[in-house]
Amino acid sequence: GLCAAQEPNLSYQELKDLKKANVLHIDVRERWEIDRFGKIPESINIPLGELVEALQMDPTDFKQQYNQKMPSKSDPVVFSCLAGTRSKQALGLAMSLGFS
Repeated sequence: GLCAAQEPNLSYQELKDLKKANVLHIDVRERWEIDRFGKIPESINIPLGELVEALQMDPTDFKQQYNQKMPSKSDPVVFSCLAGTRSKQALGLAMSLGFS
């Protein structure tokens, strides 16, 4: 399941198109799910339980932990999970922290 604010549900092709436009893709599945089912290319894994803390980190710490530049509150971000429930929760959490 893929979620973004403007378009709550994205197809895989829409995600591929967005990735060409420098969208940050955050996979909120648990680490064991990534190990078991595979990593989505060019995504970063931040399990849902860590997301609020991660999005409030110091940018230097974020870069160190996730090997990716921390998104600003106006940067385009897409969340994904296995079925769509956690990515919708992630979207709500990010928006509650001021992400547009």
